[in-house]
Amino acid sequence: MRSRTFTRTAAVAVAAACLAGATAAVGYAHDTDHRPSSRAWPQHLIDRSPDLVRPQALTVDRSIGSRRAAQEVHLAQQLYTFWNTGKQKYLDAAVSPRFKDNTLPAGRPQGPTGPAFASKNFRTAVPDLTCELSDLLVTGDKITARLVFRGHFTGTFNGVQGKGQKVDFNAIDIQHVGTDKIIEDWHIEDNQTLLTQMGVNG
Repeated sequence: MRSRTFTRTAAVAVAAACLAGATAAVGYAHDTDHRPSSRAWPQHLIDRSPDLVRPQALTVDRSIGSRRAAQEVHLAQQLYTFWNTGKQKYLDAAVSPRFKDNTLPAGRPQGPTGPAFASKNFRTAVPDLTCELSDLLVTGDKITARLVFRGHFTGTFNGVQGKGQKVDFNAIDIQHVGTDKIIEDWHIEDNQTLLTQMGVNG
């Protein structure tokens, strides 16, 4: 299970720091806008394939150029489609074989097998887990995402059988993109809220 507790203050600080880095001309738009202008910068960077999650809000540093920006947005969509579905093909498409987790939780394998391990364990507890890509910030070779995980605790966690409790908690990721794939990350999750919702806190 993805770990490390964060406070709302920490999450805001991380997001603010990343926004501060996007001082070059930045575009912002909500994906709920379906007017013709929604295809303007940065909305045209989004891959609208029906199988991929889409960011609800997108901010992009124009200075990196359209091609690089589109690449990074697409990698984010693939990665968070993996978290939304648990399907390995999306993780493989997004993450380099040299991938390194810089905030590796205890018990999780290092490298690209780590996210697969975490997803499988998480879905043992919350089989209907979804991952909403609420905010996506693309600045230089970094992707910052605010995520909302939702589902119901109907499986098992540490020997505890769920009773259908609703889970709804936030996470912040920073992904470092190499030449063609994500090569390392830092992540922080609101596990305190998750465990409380599951009724297994303390």
